[in-house]
Amino acid sequence: MSTGNDANTPAADPRSTGHPTNGLNDTVHQRHRLGILTIAAESERVEVAYLRTALELTPGNLSRHLAVLEEANLIQIERGYHGRRPKTWIKITQQGQNSLRAEINALQELLRRHQSSAPKAR
Repeated sequence: MSTGNDANTPAADPRSTGHPTNGLNDTVHQRHRLGILTIAAESERVEVAYLRTALELTPGNLSRHLAVLEEANLIQIERGYHGRRPKTWIKITQQGQNSLRAEINALQELLRRHQSSAPKAR
C-alpha cells in the first residue's frame, strides 16, 4: 500500500492535508530519484554517465530508477551520439518540475514544523 501521492497526481499543499508527510510522493521521494530530478532540474539536460558518477549508482540501478521516472512521465530520455560515441541524456518534464517542486514544498513544511516544535536547548 502506498502512503504517498501517485506520481501522476500533483501533491496537495501539505499545510492543507494534515501532516506534511502526506504531501510526499513515493516516486519522487526515493533518494536516488530525488537526486536525479534535482540534478536534471538544474540544467536543460544531463548525461546519464554524469548521474551515475554523481549519485554513485551502478548502471543497472540507475537504469531502473530512470525507467520508474520515465514511466511516471517525470523525465524524458534522449539517446544519440556525441561524435561517434553513443550517449544518453535525460531531461525533466514539466510534470517532473511540478512534482519536484511539490516534494520540496512538503519537505520545507516538515522542516518548518519540526523546527518550530523542537524543545529549546538550555
